[in-house]
Amino acid sequence: MLNKLSIGVAIAACLSSAPVLADDHKPESAKDFVERVQKEGQELAKEIEAAYWVRSTYITKDTGVLAAKAGERSLEFESKVFNQAKQYKGQKMDPTTARAIELMLRGSAAPAPNDAQLRAELAQVLTEMEGAYGSGSYCNEAGECRELQELEKVLAESRDYDELLDVWRGWRTVSPAYREQYQRFVELANQGAKDSGYADLADAWKSNYDMSPSEFTVEARRLWDQVKPFYDELHCHVRAKLSEQYGADKVPLDKPIPAHLLGNMWSQTWENIYPIMEPHAGVASLDVTKALNEQNYDEKRMVQTAEGFFTSLGLPALPESFYENSLIKKPRDRNVVCHASAWDLDNGNDPRIKQCVEITEEQFGTLHHELGHIYYYLMYKDLPPIFKGGAHDGFHEAIGDTIQLSMTPSYLQAKGLIDKVEESPEATLNKQMKLALEKIAFLPFGKMIDEWRWKVFSGEIAPEDYNKGWWELRTEYQGIAAPVERTEADFDAGAKYHIPGNTPYTRYFLSFIMQFQFHKALCEKAGHTGPLHECSIYGNKDAGKALGDMLAMGQSKPWPDAMEALTGQRKMDGSAIIDYFAPLNAYLKEQNQGRQCGW
Repeated sequence: MLNKLSIGVAIAACLSSAPVLADDHKPESAKDFVERVQKEGQELAKEIEAAYWVRSTYITKDTGVLAAKAGERSLEFESKVFNQAKQYKGQKMDPTTARAIELMLRGSAAPAPNDAQLRAELAQVLTEMEGAYGSGSYCNEAGECRELQELEKVLAESRDYDELLDVWRGWRTVSPAYREQYQRFVELANQGAKDSGYADLADAWKSNYDMSPSEFTVEARRLWDQVKPFYDELHCHVRAKLSEQYGADKVPLDKPIPAHLLGNMWSQTWENIYPIMEPHAGVASLDVTKALNEQNYDEKRMVQTAEGFFTSLGLPALPESFYENSLIKKPRDRNVVCHASAWDLDNGNDPRIKQCVEITEEQFGTLHHELGHIYYYLMYKDLPPIFKGGAHDGFHEAIGDTIQLSMTPSYLQAKGLIDKVEESPEATLNKQMKLALEKIAFLPFGKMIDEWRWKVFSGEIAPEDYNKGWWELRTEYQGIAAPVERTEADFDAGAKYHIPGNTPYTRYFLSFIMQFQFHKALCEKAGHTGPLHECSIYGNKDAGKALGDMLAMGQSKPWPDAMEALTGQRKMDGSAIIDYFAPLNAYLKEQNQGRQCGW
């Protein structure tokens, strides 16, 4: 996950309070204004970033105070830069300055209200919600208390229906404590959006894609429609197999899937139920977790192995400060926000990650995802600060996952993580099933989280219907349902970090579309001629140069320019997903013959 305070946002958030006048009291030119913003903002950003980092890695009342004050300053300066930048809208200026002004006028994740007291309250609410999530735990009737990582492990490994239900329900006892705070956040952030000229916070979020909010709504729906038929086939087959596992009384063949049976706390990815779903038992062992543990991988070796993929493409080695300053192991003596994130501190001179690394295949993949962010930081390091960001936020999330698509059986064998590569239709189906349970299962989840928030921000879902609206969308998009009755005393949306952490989520949906589009383009540059799912760009410098050149553009150009530079296309496109999973799609259609699909 990209840390929400990117350098471009930090610069925009750290403008001094000086009026837009030069020293001789003449109006400041747009170019001079942009240069001043960047110079002054860099210094203030260091303080804000440091406060947020300490808060995430040392959750205490004291660090909460520091982070809240830093957040308040950030919001105050963000408000000022927006209001000052508005004065230049429509003026003639060079293209580079015009792009910088455009970026300053975009909506942020939490636009600052003009009122100082409201800004302070917004910063405090955000800090407290994130801290409450990070320090959350569930204590069962026997008095056994477990934090999120331990609860996730149960959901990943257990096949006991009642044990899974207890853990699923248990984590959702954490979030009701900040339901009212979230409601207040919506009010405050909506006010900030309105003060910035948007209809509401949904309108502000959807304005960040070089198209109008209404155009973006249509575009996101178009992409979902491209991939929905494939998801429907996967859902139908998974439901049938789970019904065999748990019984038709618990998993009916004509209803949504109970949410606690999919191997993940939020049912967002389903790869942990692969043993149930494996098309051909025992063919092409893919137990990377076992290999990692047998070979005594520790947290640092996991990170170094992920780094090795990027350097094999000709990209630079990570700076020593990365290993000195990152948090890659959960401390025993304090609460931290274990949710993985990448941070760009000190204007690109101190990139780092925060991840409580466990020795599992899932975490191994997550490290590649986080290093995708880090390499974006490194490649656009020399750009002016305002241009340090992804072409859009989905680009930043897609890079590491694109690399993951090249972690083929041949690559894993080269790393000694599987014994042999089995080349057969059965082996291909097993590999594709495992990946689809991660990538395809995620797509509707990635789409619906912000669908819920957009409706909340616009008022279409009222505060008294938060939970009702959440489960209606989960059923509509994912075909899953709560395994027990939920009421408005619950706050199930808040059980997912990105809600109290206020991280927009459509970026992940877009990234899961684009990573296959990127993979296809990079494979073509690498000279691959076989099926797309067999391609790995590991070690290919031509593919690495194409990737690095696109990353180096940052957000200096509209995203279609960056897309075209890498893929030759100017639109996001889900067709590469269908190409990639063609063998599995055919298998699923065959398996689903005679079944009643849908819910």
